[in-house]
Amino acid sequence: MADSRITPRAQDFAAWYQDVVLKGDMAEPAEIVKGCMVIKPNGYAVWEALQRAFDDRFKATGHQNVYFPLLIPESFLKKEAEHVEGFAPELAVVTIAGGKELEEPYVIRPTSETIVGHFFAKWIHSYRDLPMLLNQWANVVRWELRTRMFLRTTEFLWQEGHTAHSTHAEAREEVLRILDIYAEVAEDLMAMPVIKGVKTKAEKFAGAFQSFSIEAMMQNGLALQAGTSHDLGQNFGRAFDVKFQTNEGKLDYVWQTSWGVSTRLIGGLIMTHSDDKGLVLPPKIAPVPVVLVPIYRKEEERSSVMEMAQKIGADLKCKLDTREGQSPGAKFFHWERRGVPIVLELGPRDVASGNVVMKRRDTGAKEIIPQSDLRVKIDATQSAMQTDLYQTAKQRLKQNYVTADSLSQVEDILRDVTAEKGGGKFVFAHIKDDPQCDARLKELKATVRCIPLVDEHDGPGKCIITGEPVDKRAVIAKAY
Repeated sequence: MADSRITPRAQDFAAWYQDVVLKGDMAEPAEIVKGCMVIKPNGYAVWEALQRAFDDRFKATGHQNVYFPLLIPESFLKKEAEHVEGFAPELAVVTIAGGKELEEPYVIRPTSETIVGHFFAKWIHSYRDLPMLLNQWANVVRWELRTRMFLRTTEFLWQEGHTAHSTHAEAREEVLRILDIYAEVAEDLMAMPVIKGVKTKAEKFAGAFQSFSIEAMMQNGLALQAGTSHDLGQNFGRAFDVKFQTNEGKLDYVWQTSWGVSTRLIGGLIMTHSDDKGLVLPPKIAPVPVVLVPIYRKEEERSSVMEMAQKIGADLKCKLDTREGQSPGAKFFHWERRGVPIVLELGPRDVASGNVVMKRRDTGAKEIIPQSDLRVKIDATQSAMQTDLYQTAKQRLKQNYVTADSLSQVEDILRDVTAEKGGGKFVFAHIKDDPQCDARLKELKATVRCIPLVDEHDGPGKCIITGEPVDKRAVIAKAY
């Protein structure tokens, strides 16, 4: 018999996360393929909900969906030196196909900036062709050494936006517009608060002029980079000779952006809200928002309970659990593990009294509701649950903000933090945007997550490593 227990968070957070993913029927390791996973229906339904949310917003801002090849000529990656250097350790390369060795190897898509650049050069000739706003829903492969379901896998699903513009100002506006969309979906649908900021030079996307990200805090205090938006400048335009005629009749290179979120958002969702009983999903993103469980012990009770259950289920358009051979307790346990926000109970007494018992997944609170008020009460409860989950996560984030004015303080704060033990903090400190400073932090197994766009602290100060003036504090943390 399979072990149904979930490791408590306080005992081992990493094991707890693995248990919640498995017991919540979200995914399982694809042990036959190194570092990959099978996303199961409950997990994939969450991804579909996120897809719809993002896709609607992208299309509302003028973007169109496209699809580029999975295989990219190896020579393409070499055209942008920083890009190939950044991705070289993670590349999977195809050298034989059709039984023959290829004249030029293909790289399995780690990201698509290079192949997009090739086609932009074919499609863009004049300022009239700009802006070009494209998005791709795809899978990518990055050969990761240490994998964890949803958070970091060899193959994962994502969207990657690619745009071209006539001016740097327009490209920068696009970068920040997308960052806002990412933050909106994270906070409004996922109830996961984030910090918007710019990455340091050492942490930016390989080949970008500048990178921006949204950073979230998990329950163990570790950071999760939940989405990135990159200002590519003219780097890829020059590498792939993407020129256009300006409205003044001159030739110039396009200004490009790229941006993406992936299935790691699901990992973030799980680690933000779930508890020791299993998944907790916000109503706006839950594949099954409401389940009704009919309860009867005697056969003569069955017809009246099922008749009322069918009526309520049809009125609410909710899932009705009519599985045979399962006790009510087993059904409640099943839906609790899978994170269903609201479970309704209907027994013979409820039929007679015209009531239904409603239970919230996040608090476990039960309430008896008149059937006539059920729709209104469910809507109100879902709204309250969505708000409460966000506020709880927001409060956790704020409670784990700390400031540090020296490198030794940063080290003391983060010394014993691990994915298993937790105890993480977001440390706000003044640090120079210099790769040598980033390298010093990595000795502590920490990184600069971002330099927040909004300064919530005390403005300028002196770098904790060099002593040089710095405009504002950055977020330092250990991260996934």
